[in-house]
Amino acid sequence: MSAESTPEPGTPGGTGTTGPRHRAKGRRSEPGVKRGKGLLVMAWTAAGIVVLGGTGAGYLYFKLNGNIKSVNIDQALGTDRPEKADNGSENILVLGSDTRSGSNKALGGGADDGSARSDTAMVVHVYEGHKKASVVSIPRDTLIDRPECTDTDGDTHDAASGVMFNSAYTTGGAACAVKTVESLSGIRMDHYLEVDFSGFQKLIDELGGVQVTTTKDISDPDSHLDLKAGTHQLDGEQALGLVRTRHGVGDGSDLGRIQLQQAFIKALLNQAKDIDLFGNPKKLYDVASTATKAVTTDSDLGSVNSLMSFASGLKGISAKNMTMVTMPVQYDPADPNRVMVAEAKAKQVWEALKADKAIPKSATEGTATGDAKGVVS
Repeated sequence: MSAESTPEPGTPGGTGTTGPRHRAKGRRSEPGVKRGKGLLVMAWTAAGIVVLGGTGAGYLYFKLNGNIKSVNIDQALGTDRPEKADNGSENILVLGSDTRSGSNKALGGGADDGSARSDTAMVVHVYEGHKKASVVSIPRDTLIDRPECTDTDGDTHDAASGVMFNSAYTTGGAACAVKTVESLSGIRMDHYLEVDFSGFQKLIDELGGVQVTTTKDISDPDSHLDLKAGTHQLDGEQALGLVRTRHGVGDGSDLGRIQLQQAFIKALLNQAKDIDLFGNPKKLYDVASTATKAVTTDSDLGSVNSLMSFASGLKGISAKNMTMVTMPVQYDPADPNRVMVAEAKAKQVWEALKADKAIPKSATEGTATGDAKGVVS
């Protein structure tokens, strides 16, 4: 997620890559942790849903099911898609959206213009056997060629060249975002998860906050974040500021923010085992209620039972078995506020995941990765 929906002129606002340039149009909510072992597919979505698995609280499903929003991605995408893997591995597109409406208006820092953007984008690849995973963050300001796509309302949107990656979601919502990622990676997205600003903030508060250690001072008025170097127990507002800040660390680009987001996910994963949700039924329900209200899923995951079944298959994945990288990019020489896909190295990343292999270290060496790594632990 980010502090603002579009990069500011004169600041490095994107991700760099060497690839096609594009320009786009626009429009318009974790499976998590069980006893500290589960994969936090997204650091701020379904943690509460997963821990319900061992409670036998089936009667709550009827209430929680009504909270979950879902979209029929498969119908909108049709049949012209990459083939589905047949070895049990799965790919999940996780988006954090910065809609400017409702309770997100104040958090987003902008007027309600009726639009939303994919402020955070991660491709989560769960390997065969569901014991490890790789997460690839896609910088929102990456210039890409957006394919023609059809949204879930049946409206078709023209292809566009040299546009920012997050324009896909703005243009055609979840379906166009998935279509664009599949076009970019050549990999089929089996599931889709989305969460918004306010849902993230509330979920962190329900979980009791998250402890992080900063090695440098972080100050960003735009994201309302002011942290001295040291250990902090972040509440929801502070955690939101941390994962959205771009001017408080590094060179002010989206790349530094991605490093913070990835570090935060690891911190949340490592801390989850200390949260006694099983021993506190009310807290458990409050967390689950907040998570289900925050999340939007593909139609296959659009119920508590489906989400729990999906998440239970991920419970063997821990933080130490999760690799997190940023899609290889380079700064656009024509505009330091944008990045371009480093085509050869990005191809190594996507081909590794397609083959269900580990991402080679060579794929991310010598690319624009920002310098926030090590700022948070």
